[in-house]
Amino acid sequence: MEVTLLTFYYYFYGVREGFAVPPAVREKGIPKADGKIRYLGIPTVCDRVAQLVIREELEQILEPQFSANSFAYRPNKSAHQALEQCKLNCQRFKWAIDLDIKGFFDNIDWGLMIRALRHFHILYVKRWLKAPVQKENGEIRQRTKGTPQGGVISPLLANLFLHVSFDKWFEKQFPALTFERYAADIIVHCHSQKQAEYVLDMIRKRMTECKLELHPELSEAISRIP
Repeated sequence: MEVTLLTFYYYFYGVREGFAVPPAVREKGIPKADGKIRYLGIPTVCDRVAQLVIREELEQILEPQFSANSFAYRPNKSAHQALEQCKLNCQRFKWAIDLDIKGFFDNIDWGLMIRALRHFHILYVKRWLKAPVQKENGEIRQRTKGTPQGGVISPLLANLFLHVSFDKWFEKQFPALTFERYAADIIVHCHSQKQAEYVLDMIRKRMTECKLELHPELSEAISRIP
């Protein structure tokens, strides 16, 4: 699989176009409900085809490794399932922490992502991470972090990054607790307020280690379940 896809990839980018990195992704601003803008990175048709083929292959490698508590961008997983699991966990645990990672797709650290990719021997994907962006005014700008929202392979890479930086870390550190994660939105379940405060502090430290930040307005709320 890898040889065939890399041959296809280098044919388009190394021979036909005369350069060894993917072309710029086209940036498109999408208005959000709060008045802010979410910027998507739309790859070329060639990139979309290549990403789709490789994503389907990578899913076979990564899916068996992913946590059962992760629900976004996965085959046969949905937000409704995450909500149902959250409902059941709220019957077992009396306290919950609501978390949201600030600008997650835009702030994924490339060095840490490449370390995660190296673990699964899929380093060739890093070329898409480093593709420049074409602004709406036509300006070409080199990115230094993140994976473009709008890329076919970006959701899988995002899940891989949080699989390493949060899911497996949490399950190892707090085996008696549980959580639900949908992309960068996470609900963590605890037995007491004191435990929840300690867990939240540990999560903040972990996010800092992974060069991420919890959203100050949309997360860190500790709530008692009625």
